[in-house]
Formats: sequence, C-alpha cells, structure tokens
Amino acid sequence: MVLAQRQSWEKTYFTLAKSFLIWSFTLTVCLLVVGFPLVVVMATLGVLCTIILQSVLPVSAVLIVSGGMLGANVLAVLVGAAILTFKGIHPEDVSWLHWLHGKTNHPQPATYAACPLTCNLAR
Repeated sequence: MVLAQRQSWEKTYFTLAKSFLIWSFTLTVCLLVVGFPLVVVMATLGVLCTIILQSVLPVSAVLIVSGGMLGANVLAVLVGAAILTFKGIHPEDVSWLHWLHGKTNHPQPATYAACPLTCNLAR
C-alpha cells in the first residue's frame, strides 16, 4: 500500500514538473517569436530608463535596468507557467500547440492539372 501511494505521488510530481517545463519552454518561445514587438518596446523603455538613471547612478545604470528587465521577463514566464500548470491545463490539451504533440501532418499528394485527363489511363 505504501509503495503504491509513493509511486502515485512520484507520477503526480513528474507530470507536474513535465507540464511546468513544457509551459516554460512554450511561453519563452512565444515571447521571443510572437512577442517581438513587445521586446522592441521594452528595449526602448529600457534605454530611456537607463538614460534617466545615468545621471543618478553613472556606473551601474545599465546593469540595474537590464537586470531588472531580464528578471521581469523570466519572472513573467515562470509565473505564467506555474499558473497554467497548477490550473491543470496541459499543453497537449491546447489546440494551437499542435507542434508540441509530436504528430506530423502529412501533406496531400500533389494533383497536377493534367491528372484528371491522364491518371485513369495508367490504371
């Protein structure tokens, strides 16, 4: 009985960890690819914040702003992945993440313009 409970807990934790890691990867890819305009806006705001902060902290303004922005992005991805994981939303259940499922869509064979006239002759 104890062994069965232990294996059940291990399976649950493994499933949660796997789901969290997949969500982290997916959200990171979405932030980099789809969120490129957001990254451009954040970089612009970061440069402006660095210029403003340069008058107060001349040595470490760039380090503080870039570290803060990088930390905010990592925190947003990890918190988003944690929320999706603990809500029980699995990446396999999401229809627009078909590239995560590992199933390939086989393309339809090519149909040429002359095929309706000549394809039946070969048979």
